[in-house]
Amino acid sequence: MHALQGFGLGLRPQHYDALLNGTPDVDWLELLSENYFVEGGRPLHMLDRIAERWPLAMHGVSMNIGGSDPLDRDYLKQLRMLARRVRPRLISDHLCWTRHEGLQLHDLLPLPQDAAVVRHVAARVRQVQDTLNTQLVLENVSSYLQFSDDTLDEAHFLAAIVEASGCGLLLDVNNVYVNAHNHGFDARAFLDALPAHAVRQIHLAGHEPDALGSGLLIDTHDAPVCDGVWSLYAYAVRRFGGVPTMIERDDHIPPLQDLLEELDIARAVAAGARLEQAA
Repeated sequence: MHALQGFGLGLRPQHYDALLNGTPDVDWLELLSENYFVEGGRPLHMLDRIAERWPLAMHGVSMNIGGSDPLDRDYLKQLRMLARRVRPRLISDHLCWTRHEGLQLHDLLPLPQDAAVVRHVAARVRQVQDTLNTQLVLENVSSYLQFSDDTLDEAHFLAAIVEASGCGLLLDVNNVYVNAHNHGFDARAFLDALPAHAVRQIHLAGHEPDALGSGLLIDTHDAPVCDGVWSLYAYAVRRFGGVPTMIERDDHIPPLQDLLEELDIARAVAAGARLEQAA
């Protein structure tokens, strides 16, 4: 499986025609895996056409890698079938739990951060990697609470899972920024604590202040990347190098051209960070 390179976008149905009827300056696309667990129809037809033109990454939201329910074998079978169809450069999901006693909660819920959970997650990661015959890449999630019995901070929790399982990391810089604000830690120190070799992909997205006035930042992924996240991304480039980077927009989807212009900002920020590092 060849690695991703350059700068990508999240694949959204609103952009199928604009992508296929033009020559957009995008190096790769990331699809939401569960959207293509279908037999036939327009989504798969469009995906097949897109896969002929661009390298793809597969990104899931319901693997439930940290949950207490057994891993869903039917889900993994569908994931493996889709991977055989589109030959992705990378397969990822979120470090979280999403299901309990068979009930899918449709949210990315945070895990307790201690040695027992590291062992639990690592064993499940190894099972997934054996099933898919490739490395699984896990994304850090945003959160709005912490467990009182945590014995590891988030960065060292991620690092411990990497060491125990051999998984990769999908670094969502926006989520780091949000969590640093919500939980009061140093975002740059967080990046410094991650194993650089494990960071396989970067997400950039937007967030909003809590409309209820709690003071929390809410990971909405429905707005442009803010200046603070761009600054943290520049630091990440200096820390991790030229990791494949994408803009992720999940709601209030703008025209493709708007996202391409935001992707050009990512290119410029990364180039500037590398020049600054070389100086």
